[in-house]
Amino acid sequence: MLTDPACKQATCPQDKPRVRLADERGLYLEVAPNGSKRWFFKYRFAGKEKRLALGNYPEVTLKVAREGRDDARKTRAAGTDPVQQRQQDNANKQVSSASTYEAVAREFHSIQAAAKWSSGHARKWLRTQELYLFPEIGTLPLSSIRAAAILRALRKVEAKGIVNTAHELRTMAGQVFRHGVVTERCEKNPIADLKDALTAHHVKHFAAVLDPVEVGGLLRAIDGYTGQPATRAALQLSALIFQRPGNIRAMEWEWIDLDAALLTIPAQSMKLKTKAKVNGRPHLVPLARQAVGVLKEIQPLTGHSRYVFPGARDHAIPMSDGTVNAALRRLDFGSDDHVAHGFRAMARTMLAERIAGISSDMVEAQLGHAKTGANPGAYDRAEYADQRRLMMQTWADYLDQLRTGAQVIPFKATSAR
Repeated sequence: MLTDPACKQATCPQDKPRVRLADERGLYLEVAPNGSKRWFFKYRFAGKEKRLALGNYPEVTLKVAREGRDDARKTRAAGTDPVQQRQQDNANKQVSSASTYEAVAREFHSIQAAAKWSSGHARKWLRTQELYLFPEIGTLPLSSIRAAAILRALRKVEAKGIVNTAHELRTMAGQVFRHGVVTERCEKNPIADLKDALTAHHVKHFAAVLDPVEVGGLLRAIDGYTGQPATRAALQLSALIFQRPGNIRAMEWEWIDLDAALLTIPAQSMKLKTKAKVNGRPHLVPLARQAVGVLKEIQPLTGHSRYVFPGARDHAIPMSDGTVNAALRRLDFGSDDHVAHGFRAMARTMLAERIAGISSDMVEAQLGHAKTGANPGAYDRAEYADQRRLMMQTWADYLDQLRTGAQVIPFKATSAR
């Protein structure tokens, strides 16, 4: 029978592979020449001799090793092989860890990010989960999570004043549970029970100046911007070409043909699903002479860079996504007045209401919105280049008149259909 001092002093000669020191009832300590010591329980089951590892000494003390042996003897007495029971327990632990909310969410995210989602959406989806749901329910097995637990987590988000995020998280959690159902990690999606449980939220549209007189004031303020010239140019182009803020700030010089007055945004840079990014057509943006003028003015300053609007400190990266909004605030246009994305709403609304003869499909195509129906993407094709170019020039000329404060009557562009 072993003692603690005997375990501490036990050694193995270098000329032997191991030494086994017996305790009692099948427990022994195995000592290797390098000094490592391991506990084992030797027993017979179904007529065969077997052994069960119980851990390393001294991490597992003599007392704990004896308790492990006694548990194994009880398992054997109940008609179960202790080694097989250990293997089953380990397998159950692996299944359990792969079935937690966080594990299933990350699995779903990796599948969608590879097949469908844009990189930006994938990052936002996962980051939102990491911030708000993983800390609350991430370690819980999916099958054990009830609607009340999810609601408690979402209530904490509501309490921060970000009701829209709480609703987004409810949708995200629903995606995770649906994936859990089809992969047999849970039997039910409890999100349906939360349909009316959250505070009602209202979609807040991007703030935009839409009144012609106010648009004129905005344009004059932009022209008088005294900050970085590149920032002023980004503001001016935002009004002239009304593309997504992300596409404007990350615009590359190689996308621009000043002689042809054309901006070509690669499909990979558009707000599209992954398949469309890989197989889709580039987005063509005809440039009015005013837009070409802005680019020619900024070219001596940033033409050596990859980006038309490089970062202020690092020209190897594009302008920060908050730069344009910060400049608008500096011009006294706050988040409730006009934001970077508002230039798109401004163009979309005023082209429809103030310039006669412009096809709404053509405006949507120029905005880069995906089309549906019998002939999706028709206005993206080359044969409509003249009509789209006329629309863009008409828009730029209209802005010029608003800038001067002229009493502008609705334009007519009958050829831009």
